[in-house]
Amino acid sequence: MLNKKTALTKLAIVLTVGTSYAQVKDTTALNEVIINQNRLQIPFSKQSKNIQILTQEDIQRLPNRSINELLTNIPGVDVRQRGPFGSQADISIDGGSFEQTAILLNGVKITDPQSAHHNMNLPVPVEAIERIEIIRGPASRIYGINALTGAINIVTKKVESNLITAQVYGGSSFKDNEQSSSGKYYGKGAQLAAQFNNGRTSHGLYLGHEDSNGQRYNTASNNNKLYYDGTYQPDESNQIKANFGYVDNQFGANGYYAAPTDKEAYEQVKTAFSSIQSKHQLSPAFSISPRLSNRYNEDEYWYLGRETTKGRSKHYSNVFGAEVNAALEKHYATFGIGLESRFERINSTAIGSHNRENYGGYLEFKTETIAKLMINAGAYVNYNSKFGWQVFPGLDLGYTITERWKFVFSAGSAQRIPSFTDLYTNQTANIGNPDLTSENAYQIEGGIKYLSNRIVAQASYFHRNINDFIDWQKTDGATAEGTVVPWKPSNIGQNTVDGFNTSFRYQLSDPSADTRYYTTVSYNYLNPKVKIEDGLRSKYAIENLRHQVIFNFTVNHKNWMLTTANRFNERISYKNYFIADLRVSYQFADLLVFADIQNIFDKSYIEAAAVPMPGRWFNLGAKYKFKY
Repeated sequence: MLNKKTALTKLAIVLTVGTSYAQVKDTTALNEVIINQNRLQIPFSKQSKNIQILTQEDIQRLPNRSINELLTNIPGVDVRQRGPFGSQADISIDGGSFEQTAILLNGVKITDPQSAHHNMNLPVPVEAIERIEIIRGPASRIYGINALTGAINIVTKKVESNLITAQVYGGSSFKDNEQSSSGKYYGKGAQLAAQFNNGRTSHGLYLGHEDSNGQRYNTASNNNKLYYDGTYQPDESNQIKANFGYVDNQFGANGYYAAPTDKEAYEQVKTAFSSIQSKHQLSPAFSISPRLSNRYNEDEYWYLGRETTKGRSKHYSNVFGAEVNAALEKHYATFGIGLESRFERINSTAIGSHNRENYGGYLEFKTETIAKLMINAGAYVNYNSKFGWQVFPGLDLGYTITERWKFVFSAGSAQRIPSFTDLYTNQTANIGNPDLTSENAYQIEGGIKYLSNRIVAQASYFHRNINDFIDWQKTDGATAEGTVVPWKPSNIGQNTVDGFNTSFRYQLSDPSADTRYYTTVSYNYLNPKVKIEDGLRSKYAIENLRHQVIFNFTVNHKNWMLTTANRFNERISYKNYFIADLRVSYQFADLLVFADIQNIFDKSYIEAAAVPMPGRWFNLGAKYKFKY
């Protein structure tokens, strides 16, 4: 029989995944990872919610270039890219809409109030990411509004040494460029990271650039990112952190919003984000952490191309947030309490000028005083200046059946308030509805988990019910004036989803062996039910996945590594498709070289709108690390 320390050590081995450097053993022990919930800090191994984690080792070994592409490897996450190479993507979880998923950076909400189409316009190069946490199910008790179906929290690296990292990569489909008389479609990128740590202070500066002439007509893109993270820790009880990021993302938007008439469309999105926070351990039992944050976004869109001002629109939005979180630890329980405020405004040629305020507060606790049972319960109270009061209670239970088997149960409610686009947009093809009410949901989920020294497996079932679900709808035909009937959002009633998901991670060899094998398999099934009136067309209600299968396999032999990432998606409103990617890499001391093949079988498929995604794509790259 294993003692507790031995069991945790083996669990740390179980939950590690492939490494990007063949000579370095796996470093991410997931059971020790603290899920960043801003209040009660709960290790991954004790979580009773359905949480997925993409570790730094996962990120380095997968044949993907952007955060959007990385998320396609996570079960339950539906990535609908309007453009390749990180141009734009809508992210949803377990059958929800892209507006119902909260996006966070180091626990700070960065959800865009104009439109969730810009949620993934993130000022963080992939090189700056430590891990990505995906919380499935209603997360409003944790993060407040707009975490109706889940949340994605991007955690940046903690600077622990003096290090410079440089990476370059480039690739092509080797298909002819439609916009020039000669040449092929291509893409290239570079990332640079500089880290400095002298004990009390640490600094990390990350730069990223990517550009491509596209994969078809008018899909060229240019993306530049800057991210800084600094920490000052005068002693063990006090810490101050500040970060800043900026991204300039521009791309040809052929077919993004109004196909086929938007063939010449172009868009540029600029986002700046900053935050400052501190943490103070005022006593062995009590800690407090205040934080300020700001997100500014500019979105400029040319419907007929940049050569004319006709059809041009500009949007400016800003979100300022202030919050304070505190935790009190007692021998029988841990309590979390906090307050936050969020001020949103927009000035737009198509939406107008609007402001709204949001105030929230929470109280929760967790206890393990009952043998084998962990209870985590609480409630979030929210007030919005347009939509009034709302309360989000929630409960998570975890029961240890045996040393390896654990039963988990969670229940909670959540809310999603309409975006400014939902409420006020005024365009020929899209008309907002200022009379919309917020979406409200509840969800219950039960499952079982199995942990051994080689296997991590789980299976769960959930039921979700959304009242006043918002969908954009229209009728076919023309208005009395002869113009096309515009899309308009409305609260169409109930949207229910029943889902089953299972995942299996197996480590086939001893982690200290020269040759190591890792495999993960996951399957998700969703059964949504949405009532749509006869004669109406739906824009978002029936676009979610029905079947999703993900299979990844890695073999790591000394300095060589090979990873294959495969996914099968069957979407309700589109044909199914199977995509297979491959990466081969070799480590020369401090230099890593790699080769990728994406979409090996050259499958034609669409994830969103009328944008065909790239076919087979070849990519070569190198990454160099220098310690000083």
